[in-house]
Amino acid sequence: MNLHEYQGKEILNSFGVQIQRGYVAETPEQAVDAAKKLTEETGTGWHVIKAQVHAGGRGKGGGVKLAKNLDEVREISDQILGMQLITPQTSAEGKTVHQVLIAEDVYYPGDSEPKEYYMSVLLDRAAGKNMIMYSPQGGMDIEAVAEETPELIFTETVEPDTGLLPFQARRIAFNLGLSGKAFKEMTKFVFALYKAYENSDSSLFEINPVLKTSDDRVIAVDSKVTIDDNALFRHKDYAAMRDVREENPIEVEAKAVGLNYVDLDGNVGCMVNGAGLAMATMDLIKMAGGEPANFLDVGGTADAERVETAFKIILRDENVKAILVNIFGGIVRCDRVAQGIVDAYKNIGDIPVPIIVRLQGTNAELAKEIIDNSGLDVHSAVEFKEASDKVQAVLA
Repeated sequence: MNLHEYQGKEILNSFGVQIQRGYVAETPEQAVDAAKKLTEETGTGWHVIKAQVHAGGRGKGGGVKLAKNLDEVREISDQILGMQLITPQTSAEGKTVHQVLIAEDVYYPGDSEPKEYYMSVLLDRAAGKNMIMYSPQGGMDIEAVAEETPELIFTETVEPDTGLLPFQARRIAFNLGLSGKAFKEMTKFVFALYKAYENSDSSLFEINPVLKTSDDRVIAVDSKVTIDDNALFRHKDYAAMRDVREENPIEVEAKAVGLNYVDLDGNVGCMVNGAGLAMATMDLIKMAGGEPANFLDVGGTADAERVETAFKIILRDENVKAILVNIFGGIVRCDRVAQGIVDAYKNIGDIPVPIIVRLQGTNAELAKEIIDNSGLDVHSAVEFKEASDKVQAVLA
């Protein structure tokens, strides 16, 4: 589950990470009230207006602007709220901005120059351990830094049995070229950030930039946080932060009825039970010359109602030219699945694309008879290769 910047900062702050202060607003009037409150707290009338969407590169799309007074706060907030923000991480249509974050201006003059860094905590899947990735080149696309100056990307692997150790936090601060007060502040920041990552059951904490201010404070100016969905039962307060307006509406609908669905860009819809079989089915589709339009796991209870719902969700994608149903009948009998497919087909009515059904397992032969004798435009298959050939034939 992805969070907005302001939500990620709330979590960071709860674990002692120093953040750029701010308040979220949904109207220009609320934005002005938030700016007044910040002025009382910080003593400055300059504020940063930030669009709150689940996408990076907001500044490039005009979603981050500086306001020097309350009139500009109102004017800029009015411009950003409701806009279709297009960034390198959104679709061509962009995302509608429903909220803005009114944040303090932390680039104030002082004894030293402000400096931006990049830092993230994530799982190194190859090593099976958490790692901290960081760079002295913050405030820009980390992908560009990795490609153009890979020597400026550092990593620190954290052993699960010991956790983050003091020498590792000091090494991070040293590699970032810090000294004195800023060095100490960075080590505190790293420890607090890692604690936030671990205790929130996150799969990603990305701060870009981490800012060393002109008076040598170290704060999170931005935050990109992804919480592990499988751990949300332990964090009811985090689960309440979900903003379904930012998510794919078809995926939201599927989740509401208990289907595991991920929208893709292909032309063959998939309906499968089991994640491993789903991945193999998508490989099968690609081998047949197609592209999977989705990942859809109906689980172990593929009854008529569930199959019908899955069909309706797949058919909402206008790019789908065929549907491949690939079910292994272990917990559920194949004949029941077959009857569910037939009943669902009749309930939906006219289905404009061919359907290939491969059922293997308990009562698979009976299931094939049900499909073949249904009189519907449904093609049955027994073997993987046979299903692949039929997908290829309907796409030709």
